[in-house]
Amino acid sequence: MNRKKNHDHPHHSDEAAPAVADLAAEATPATPAPEPNEPPAVAPALESEVAAWKDKYLRLMADFDNFRKRQAREREDYTRRATESLMEELLPVMDHLQLALTSAPDKASPLATGVQMVADQFMATLARFDLKPFAALGEPFDTNRHEAVSELASDQVPAQHVLHQVRGGYLLGNRLLRPARVVISSGPAKPAEPPSAGPVCDEAVDLSAP
Repeated sequence: MNRKKNHDHPHHSDEAAPAVADLAAEATPATPAPEPNEPPAVAPALESEVAAWKDKYLRLMADFDNFRKRQAREREDYTRRATESLMEELLPVMDHLQLALTSAPDKASPLATGVQMVADQFMATLARFDLKPFAALGEPFDTNRHEAVSELASDQVPAQHVLHQVRGGYLLGNRLLRPARVVISSGPAKPAEPPSAGPVCDEAVDLSAP
């Protein structure tokens, strides 16, 4: 009897469950779906802090780049000055070798040949440091490259041109390391002026008078 009664009267909780769920769904506000590819919201304070750190980073990178360039320039200047000082100390040795070759009475002697070989080897060593001599003989006189020690007349060399080279000049790279010491021409010698005649006396002089 009890089993039949239960079958004829089903539980009210099973019928009320869907209705309660529907009411709960209606009462809960629907959350809008996020837009695709929409960046997350950032607080204004955080945006300001990020911008400040970015500005500091850019300034730091600019300062470091300037520091790196300044260090490179200073290192290049130091190397150039050290090379110039060394070359200036070695140039007198080359001057003495060239003077010995110029003064040699016999250019074909074994001694002169040996000195020439030493001078050539020494010059080749200096050339590895970008040192090179420049021509001065017969060139127009240039105060930026030549140092005049005297001036002589010449019929072959035009005026204000190098007549003789006393000491060679050298370039280190594109910079003048030492000017050439030269004698410049003043042009053809001026003809000597004839001696001027003395004053003419109109009165006759009596040489027999006591």
